[in-house]
Amino acid sequence: MKPSSFENSFAEQDALYYSESAECAQDGFELSRRSFVKGLGAGLLLAVSYPALAQESGSRGRGGFLGSGAQNVAARIHLGSDGIITVLAGKVEGGQGARAELSQAAAEELGVPVSQVRMILADTDLVPDDGMTAGSGTTPRTVPAVRQGAATARKLLVEAACVQWKLVPTAVEMRGGKVVDESGGRSFTYADLAKDPVAARLFQQAIPSNVELIAVSEWKTMGTPVLRPNAESIVTGVHKYPSDVVRPGMLYGKVLRAPAYSAKLISVDPAAAKSMKDVVVVQDGVFTGVVAPTSFRARTALAALAGAAKWEPAPPQPSSIELFDYLRHNAEGGVPQNPFADELAQGKSIRQTYHVPYIQHAPLEPRTAVAEWSGGKLTVWTGSQNPFGIRRELASAFHLSEDQVRVVIQDFGGAFGGKHTAEYAVEAARLARAANKPVSLRWTREEEFTWAYFRPAAVIDAEASLNAQGKIATWHFININSGPNAVDTPYSVEKKDCRYVPSQPPLRHGSYRGLAATANNFAREVFMDELAAAAHADPLEFRLAHIENPRLRDVLEKAANEFHWKERAAKKASDVAVGMACGTEKGSYVAACVEVELDRQQKSLRVRHICEAFECGAIVNPANLLSQVQGGIIMGLGAALREEMQFQDGKILNASFGKYRVPRFQDMPELDVHLINRPDLASAGAGETPIIAVAPAIANAVFRATGVSVKTMPVRLV
Repeated sequence: MKPSSFENSFAEQDALYYSESAECAQDGFELSRRSFVKGLGAGLLLAVSYPALAQESGSRGRGGFLGSGAQNVAARIHLGSDGIITVLAGKVEGGQGARAELSQAAAEELGVPVSQVRMILADTDLVPDDGMTAGSGTTPRTVPAVRQGAATARKLLVEAACVQWKLVPTAVEMRGGKVVDESGGRSFTYADLAKDPVAARLFQQAIPSNVELIAVSEWKTMGTPVLRPNAESIVTGVHKYPSDVVRPGMLYGKVLRAPAYSAKLISVDPAAAKSMKDVVVVQDGVFTGVVAPTSFRARTALAALAGAAKWEPAPPQPSSIELFDYLRHNAEGGVPQNPFADELAQGKSIRQTYHVPYIQHAPLEPRTAVAEWSGGKLTVWTGSQNPFGIRRELASAFHLSEDQVRVVIQDFGGAFGGKHTAEYAVEAARLARAANKPVSLRWTREEEFTWAYFRPAAVIDAEASLNAQGKIATWHFININSGPNAVDTPYSVEKKDCRYVPSQPPLRHGSYRGLAATANNFAREVFMDELAAAAHADPLEFRLAHIENPRLRDVLEKAANEFHWKERAAKKASDVAVGMACGTEKGSYVAACVEVELDRQQKSLRVRHICEAFECGAIVNPANLLSQVQGGIIMGLGAALREEMQFQDGKILNASFGKYRVPRFQDMPELDVHLINRPDLASAGAGETPIIAVAPAIANAVFRATGVSVKTMPVRLV
């Protein structure tokens, strides 16, 4: 298995790894620049060139993880003479609520109802590059950018009205999405502005970073529960997901895969596949695939190719059983020693090593892409969190300028950090170029489990000592392989050494919801319970004694109080136990308390109750935030209880939902979620942090019941 580095940089630390869709895009999929303007309605105020709309050509490829943003108001906001306001953003809707949240942000600053806003997302020919939809970045970065663009449009509306009426801004009032002159009985709307011949020039100006935004205390739309704008099309089955895209004359493709990682193709006889009606065999170096009129015939032709292929056996590779020894042995520069080793003998000390396996993202919709070549331009419809990154990869793969590549992302459901890279889009484009027709490529579930990248595995060494007062004196914490996110402890420790050490991973790994924070928080919070036991202290009191951050303290106390920790922890039962954990990541804070039922005879456990408190600053959409937290808890439950990749001899052994078991309905505990609103603080993202406290809280409940430290995810009784 070829080692791989983390795909992207999540802004500094994250930098290590990693509609309603526009109806015309949903229904026709071929959205030309002319039809886009036409679709926005007569009287569109902008007569802008589309390089300005989607970014000036010289800067379009420079965005990376953060994106280059909108270059002017026109690149963000479009007004129609019918009063509909179209907002453009480079983020994607992958089930996390970006469409609703961004619509709210625009509506708030424009002073109009959400129903008056149309949001176009993630079409690289139409929208600004707002960076990847990753790292919980939409709320803290793109929401402010959309608000600034909308607030600038509102300011221009006021200024245009005042020029027309020969009044100063203080003489008019913004009310109900229009400028009102009470003295003259006049009003001026966005539809009026769309017809103003001066407006197009005004909208070419850059968006000022210091434009005045609506204060949180005055929010009318933000801070309220707003449904996803295209919710009806989702629940009625009208919405088209990436795998629903159909193009005229479209064919279906399949790619020949190696029987094991690192196996090399020696030869393949295409005769049997070529003899099938209307089948095209594509051979481009080692890349081999088939294209056919139906997906069934494509699968049949691929089977014929596979039967006629000869492979050079892969070299010996480590198995999942050998994984953690392999990572430690291949740690770059070796594993650092504890700089406080001499002080360990002065007090009580504990040392543990924790293991976190590879797991898969397991999206409902496996990777899929439709590629079409026309007039020297490549268009790809796909599901990805990284539209402009996909465009860059496609342009590079086919030696095109980025202006010759268009990527269109339909709203899709759940990628969990797993759809950042373009391999399947490149495969579809290679097949389409050879067939000279549009081609749909859909990975199977087995391909998804095998060839998509994994959440990084980790080996984590933790060593600490306690002073005479039972407080942590020294702290040594080393993450091998999975990353630096949340590697530093949020607890108050005078002497600490927290580091991340890269290794040479045997499997391809990359981004994941919570990424390395899932591993680091698991190890740290389990270790904290062991230290509390060594200090003969209650886990809650032990944590509180080491917390100076008031936000972390608040969520921990909230979860403990709502869970009735003290009362439940005082109860002694052989088959029921409670546990807790807390943490911070991506600027938000979480704490969880759980109740677990143990079946010692069957060596199984069932989580009966999870109480989680979560705080991410000012809440933009409480209903969507609740869904995000609930989703994070459920996802964390799977990784805590069962999920882990098993592999041997370069082959994945559990590449199906039958063998790789994500949470089922029967696994669901009672969920008790408490959102803490902090309108005095900037809004942070909520897509990742809710997951990180689940597994350690469960592990700590098992430790509390059995006295046996849990050192590995998933949690098992021994």
